[in-house]
Amino acid sequence: MISAKEVNELRSQTGAGMMDCKKALTECNGDMQAAIDWLREKGIAKAAKKADRIAAEGLANIYTEGNKAVIIEVNCETDFVTKNEEFVGMIDAIGNAVLKSDAKTLEEVNSLEVEGQTVSEFIVSKTAKIGEKLSLRRAELITKTDSENFGSYLHMGGKIAVLVVVNGANEDVAKDVAMQAAAMKPEYLKKEDVPAEVIEKEKEILKEQAINEGKPADIAEKMVNGRIQKYYKENCLIHQEFVKNGDIDVETYVKNNGGEVKSMIRYEVGEGMEKRSENFAEEVAKQING
Repeated sequence: MISAKEVNELRSQTGAGMMDCKKALTECNGDMQAAIDWLREKGIAKAAKKADRIAAEGLANIYTEGNKAVIIEVNCETDFVTKNEEFVGMIDAIGNAVLKSDAKTLEEVNSLEVEGQTVSEFIVSKTAKIGEKLSLRRAELITKTDSENFGSYLHMGGKIAVLVVVNGANEDVAKDVAMQAAAMKPEYLKKEDVPAEVIEKEKEILKEQAINEGKPADIAEKMVNGRIQKYYKENCLIHQEFVKNGDIDVETYVKNNGGEVKSMIRYEVGEGMEKRSENFAEEVAKQING
C-alpha cells in the first residue's frame, strides 16, 4: 500500500498533484524514481531537476587567498546552530586550514591540524560544546593561474555557495557567473559534461511525452532533438540564458568580456540528504486513502 509519506515526498520532488502522485506510485509499485519518470512522461511533472529534498541544516562558505580557494559545507541538526558564533568560527578555522594546505580528499582534510587537533577531533570537541551532531560534509581546494579569476557568491547567508573559475575577463564578470549559478541551479558546466546515459534517459522520456501528446513516432523523434537543446539550456551553466540580459547566454556574456568559464562548483546545504520529517503526511492521509 502506498503511504501518505511517499506521496508527500513525490509531490515535493515533482510539484504534481496529490492524486497524480498516488497513481504514479501505484502504477510503479512504489518505485520513487520510476514514478517521477511516469509523471514526466504523462506531462504531469515538470522537469528533470528532481530536487532531492533539502534536508540537513548547516552552512557553506568560501575562502580565497591568491590563486587558491576553498569551498566547504558543514552540517548541523538545527538552523538555530547556524547562527551560533562557535559553529561559524569552527567553519572558518577549518576553511582556512584547508586553504593553507594541499588537501585533495575529504580524508586528507579531516587529518589537517586545527588548534592542536585534527579536523575530525576538532569537530568532535565542538559537537560536545555546542550540543548537536556536527559533520564536515564536503570541501574542495581549487587552484587557478594568474590569468584566471575566481568568482564566488554566497546566497541566503551561506545556504548556497558557488565558486567559479573564469579565464580572462575580470572578477566582476566571474562574480556575475557565480550569481547566475546560484540562482539558476545548473547541474553541469557545459553540454559536453552531461553523461551519455543521462541524455539517453532524457530522450526516452521526451519521446514518450511527445507520443502521449498524440504525435506520430517519426515526428516525436524530431521533437526530441529540439527538446534536448532546451534541456542543455536549462541545465548547463554556459548555455543558460544570462539572467542580466535575456538576449544572450552565459557563454556569450563571458566571451564578450574576453573570458571563458573554466569550472563551477555549486553547494546547496543539505542537498540530497534526508531530513527529519515535518510530517504533513498525516494531514493528507485521509484524502489519499479515501
